[in-house]
Amino acid sequence: MMNRRRVLVPFTLVLLSAGLSNLAAAPALAQEAATAPALQDDVAWRQELAAWRAQRESEVAAPGGWLTLVGLEWLKPGFNSFGAAKDNQIQLRAQAPDHIGLLTVSGKPPIVQLLAPAAGFPADLTIDGAPAREGQLTVTNAKPPIIALHGLTLAVLIRGDRFALRIKDADAPARAAFHGLNWYVPNPHLRVTARWIPFDSPRIQKIPTGIGATLDLPAPGVAEFTLDGHILHLEPVIEERDGHTLFFILRDSTSQTTTYAEARYLHTGLPDHGLSQPGALTLDFNRLENPACAYTPYANCPQPPVQNRLPVALEAGEQRYNR
Repeated sequence: MMNRRRVLVPFTLVLLSAGLSNLAAAPALAQEAATAPALQDDVAWRQELAAWRAQRESEVAAPGGWLTLVGLEWLKPGFNSFGAAKDNQIQLRAQAPDHIGLLTVSGKPPIVQLLAPAAGFPADLTIDGAPAREGQLTVTNAKPPIIALHGLTLAVLIRGDRFALRIKDADAPARAAFHGLNWYVPNPHLRVTARWIPFDSPRIQKIPTGIGATLDLPAPGVAEFTLDGHILHLEPVIEERDGHTLFFILRDSTSQTTTYAEARYLHTGLPDHGLSQPGALTLDFNRLENPACAYTPYANCPQPPVQNRLPVALEAGEQRYNR
């Protein structure tokens, strides 16, 4: 009997020890199981962010990207000849024919027409992809007419009651010297869930621009979020009335040191319950991007309204571009 007890007692202790070990391991196993999806989400988020940043760099450096913008010329009433020769009202500082065409501004309300120079249009000149012809141009903000010749693209823009010619050159020195964009290290802490507070009725927000004009854009509500103990608000606008994205034009305290001084932009999807209902909205500040003005002096960029100038540092997204 004594020998039997000596065998049973250690065996009982082993069982108790195993049970206690399992109990101790259970919370750790549960925590590991809960952590796995979070880790997977983090990996997926980083992969998507890396892909977005690569696409962003590709767009900036593209043949029609902002690095190719070499001029923005206002059209005057009457004739506006354009080409590489010095006797043009608009001289193109690029490899181009001496005389390409004439843009005339006349009438009330004013209209724009394209006319051929004395020697006719250059053989390969196109308007919106078709061979160039004389006639009136339909100029809208949504789809400006594009005059193209080899690597040159000339867009006729309307700004209020004025017209301008935006000139892009695929062989621009700035594009040839492109060496990539500068980014903050991805920071999940600066991907926040905001509370969406719709306005009773959409408002029209007057957005200032770099040339002193204003853009009247619909503002549907406010995104409220907390960051490092601060309750903050941002008001987006909608660039296209039938669009499916919100456009945040903002500035934070990093503009004094590491980011573009004037503004940065953030595009997001719509709130989870739509624009007219309270809901939630993801603001991933790791996707903050520079405006076109960060790359060229010839762009006209929206500036942040007073309510979108934040007193905190958003150390995420795109930093200053070094030309």
